[in-house]
This record gives sequence, C-alpha cells and structure tokens, in this order.
Amino acid sequence: MLESVYQTCLAHRLRQRGLNVETEKPFPVIFEEIRMECGYKVDILVEKKVIVETKNIEAIADIHIAQILTYLRFLNLRHGLILNFKTVLLKNGIKIVLNGFDSKINQSTS
Repeated sequence: MLESVYQTCLAHRLRQRGLNVETEKPFPVIFEEIRMECGYKVDILVEKKVIVETKNIEAIADIHIAQILTYLRFLNLRHGLILNFKTVLLKNGIKIVLNGFDSKINQSTS
C-alpha cells in the first residue's frame, strides 16, 4: 500500500483512542528575520508532542533519521517515531528518534 494509506489509517486509529492528531502538519522555517512558510510538513503530529513519520521503504536510512531530527529541532519537540510498514513484522520497522535539546534552555526562551 501507499504511505498515505498507512498514514490515514494510523491517524484514524489514534483519533479513535481520543488522541489529538494532526496530519500533513505544515510548519514554517525561520532563519533570523526570514520566515519561510513553505517549510516542511510532518506526517503525523500526536498531542503536539510526538512526530510520527510513516514510511513504506526497504529500510530506514540515516537520511530518514536526519529528516525527523530536523523536524524535532524546528518544533522544539523531543520524541519522534519512524514507522516503516514495508516489513514482515511491524516491530522490525519501528525507529525511535529523540532530540537531545536542553529543555531548560528552551523553556526559559519561550
């Protein structure tokens, strides 16, 4: 199946469980005084805390980890998941990604 099918079904299941879920959530990129609205889009944002990137690929590569780390850094979030549905067992397609930002610094500038 296509990535978008897995993404839609996963978002539906998460919503059924009462979670706040946003799909294809755009966010701007801000560099100094420049704000670029074209920015990026997160596949799924759960409870405004966890980014879930859905994949349907042979294997998760470093570039996919770098992608979600970029999203986590721009959004000042800590937790991300890459779910690769192109595996025999889904548990083999799960990659947890953590952003190591210092939450004390981020809280003081918010």
